[in-house]
Amino acid sequence: MQFPSYLNRAFVQLLAFRVQIVLAYQIMAVVVGWHIYELTADPLALGLVGLAEVIPYFGTALFAGYAIDHYSRRLFGVLSGLMLFINALTLAAVSAGWLQGDPTLWIYASIAFTGLARAFIAPTYSSLFALVLPRKKYAKAAGLGSSVFQFGLVIGPALGGLLVGFAGTTAAYLVAMTLCLGSALTLFFLRVKEPPRAASTPVFTSIAEGLHFVYRNQILLSAQCLDMFAVLFGGTVALLPAFIQDIFHYGPEGLGILRAAPAVGAVMMGLYLARHPINLHAGRWLLGGVAGFGLCIIGFALTSSFWLAAFLLLLAGFCDGLSVVLRTTIFQLVTPDNMRGRVSAINGIFIGSSNELGAFESGLAARLMGLVPSVIFGGMMTLAVVGATARLAPQLRKLELNQLH
Repeated sequence: MQFPSYLNRAFVQLLAFRVQIVLAYQIMAVVVGWHIYELTADPLALGLVGLAEVIPYFGTALFAGYAIDHYSRRLFGVLSGLMLFINALTLAAVSAGWLQGDPTLWIYASIAFTGLARAFIAPTYSSLFALVLPRKKYAKAAGLGSSVFQFGLVIGPALGGLLVGFAGTTAAYLVAMTLCLGSALTLFFLRVKEPPRAASTPVFTSIAEGLHFVYRNQILLSAQCLDMFAVLFGGTVALLPAFIQDIFHYGPEGLGILRAAPAVGAVMMGLYLARHPINLHAGRWLLGGVAGFGLCIIGFALTSSFWLAAFLLLLAGFCDGLSVVLRTTIFQLVTPDNMRGRVSAINGIFIGSSNELGAFESGLAARLMGLVPSVIFGGMMTLAVVGATARLAPQLRKLELNQLH
């Protein structure tokens, strides 16, 4: 069997870092959701988990991008792994009853610390991605990188649900802690030649340069806005513990299955695109993928069958995987090397934070409208976002990827 030429040792190590840290994060996310809903039985409490993470993430992300562009890309990734290690240890202590006080406050404080760590992860990966690969391999490698990321999204929730069901929340947090340490060590031993340290620039001036670059690039800006608003309204992940307990009447194993289902579809799409990258009509494929995601979310809300719901989430992941790979390729092709940290941080604010803001929006909408109507509303809003983007961003709609090479 002949392996792709871009699978050099440094890229494999980078993928190993990514999958470990994604696994750890996803295990913690699914266990925290179950844990907090057990304590409160309130869907709004699930939304507050997202809000607790996104506030420190917002406050840190742009400065993290600046730091990665001007200092060591690798060591900031090591730091993020160690921060998540401390976070998982704290959550395990809360679950085991080793810490005094209100457990929900400890959990929210720990999730806030997670937001600080996450601010460094995506800029680290994106910056190192460009250092360990030749530019002509970006499109195919982005597909493989997305598959590895989605693999973590498949195994992490499933493993988290199984660990909670058979070993308890403390054991699940300890497994996540081990993976966090492994991710930090993997990146610590990565050998890559980093570019010379960038000339010293005032922090806010440098951040403004990154913001200006994104703002004046219609393709990049519209792709980021499309994902942000689609996930903001169409995300259902935060409400899955409520669906499991109140609609489908399953245990934590069922939560793991539903959390993993979208990622299974995204892995399938990522692996396909790693061998068959899209060049023609990329903009239309991107818009179509997000529209398909919205339709699947509406279908999920309308069914009371657990396995049909899992299948619809798998299809949603299939559509989302298409848009993720295309957005990643666009980002890598249009971003200058000396701005990857800052632009990735801005990208993270658009995309990464939309998950947490979407969790808060989902919890609030479920409180106001009811569980099922809130998800239907979110899917319809996703379709509206696709229509608005297609009309307002013609450069994205007409995009062919070979224009960016």
